[in-house]
Amino acid sequence: MKVIVVGGGPAGMMSAICARQNGNEVILLEKMKSLGRKLLITGKGRCNITSSLDMGEFIKNTPRNGKFLYSSYQKFTNQDIINFLNKHGLEVKKERGDRIFPVTDKSQDVLKCFLDELTKLRVKIKYNTSVQSILVETTGETKKVIGVKTEQGIIKADKIILATGGKSYPLTGSMGDGYKIAEELGHTIVPIKPSLVPLESYDKQDCKELQGLSLKNVRICMRDLEQGKDIYEDFGEMLFTHFGVSGPTVLSASAHLVRVPKIEQKIQNKKICLKIDFKPALSEEKLEDRILRDFSEIKNKQFKNSLDKLLPKKLIPIVVKRSGIDENKQIHDITKEERRKLVKVCKNFEVFIKAFRPIEEAIITSGGICVKEIDPKTMESKKVKGLYFAGEIIDVDAYTGGFNLQIAYSTGYVAGLLQERKEKNGGIYNN
Repeated sequence: MKVIVVGGGPAGMMSAICARQNGNEVILLEKMKSLGRKLLITGKGRCNITSSLDMGEFIKNTPRNGKFLYSSYQKFTNQDIINFLNKHGLEVKKERGDRIFPVTDKSQDVLKCFLDELTKLRVKIKYNTSVQSILVETTGETKKVIGVKTEQGIIKADKIILATGGKSYPLTGSMGDGYKIAEELGHTIVPIKPSLVPLESYDKQDCKELQGLSLKNVRICMRDLEQGKDIYEDFGEMLFTHFGVSGPTVLSASAHLVRVPKIEQKIQNKKICLKIDFKPALSEEKLEDRILRDFSEIKNKQFKNSLDKLLPKKLIPIVVKRSGIDENKQIHDITKEERRKLVKVCKNFEVFIKAFRPIEEAIITSGGICVKEIDPKTMESKKVKGLYFAGEIIDVDAYTGGFNLQIAYSTGYVAGLLQERKEKNGGIYNN
């Protein structure tokens, strides 16, 4: 069988490897001049390969159509990708949050394992090759792929795997080309939105003053003020930027925020608020006791010079301002009511969300090929025989922590499999 894989990201490379291992002639088409560009920038260039969690937990960490991935997750697991890398001499390590990284901390070493396997299997790779459309033949009501049309001409094939990625990080080649190709073949495209993306704030001046401040072990809560309910809670790291907020917890929060009905309207009406607890290990009462102890040691200092033991230096001026306490007031003159205001600010620091950053800055794309039109056991299109999908082009996405890369490997692997022919009720069908 002749197989064409369109797209040379982690999903496409895995599809090509699996298809070739199953004895097919495989051609991998990549529009850029090299493979795996997006893989190289994951995990800040270190590549968060996967998570060490049980595969059942992967579904829980895939808020967008996680159950659709059940079969893929079972057929190619986190241990399978680790074994693949180990086979090529690359060891991995587990870090905080169950994240798996290469011991070398270099995404280039992960990519090299894929490239070495593609070379070993003699997969034919055509670089700088954009696919304009997929060619099909129609017999009655059945459509079947027969090849692809590229700028260089037509390439015939029995099976085509579309793994072109989403629209995030377009410089890596992910420009949404695959959506147009699939739509022309009759597939439904669930509206594309940024997911795992930084957020802009109405409190831009405060955020700008805090720019570059990275906080660990804080608790965040994304709240819908219009509904009076919490959208998402998390504990971990976050970062202030010149436009607003970012970091792992904020990125995960954005994945939930993007799914809130009428979210753009709520944001416009200033009804979405990020609440940050700088001291989650302490209750309000215990935090007030802590502040009292600190104050007792520096009774004659001014308030603005009193919080060095409690907060990062960059955060102090903003907290002082938001507390409403005169910055020049001496510690011994601060009232109990003022102390409680300070506690409230530290436990409930508010950042009002103004917008999602552009999709070009998103780690992944939410939306894509409707999963109802894809066989979850094979990744084959239910509309066009011989057409398969893998990776971010499908309407599935997960939190940060290596889950999205695992989606790429797992769906890529399944899409590349030779489908077994089995007898059922006297007939032959593809599993």
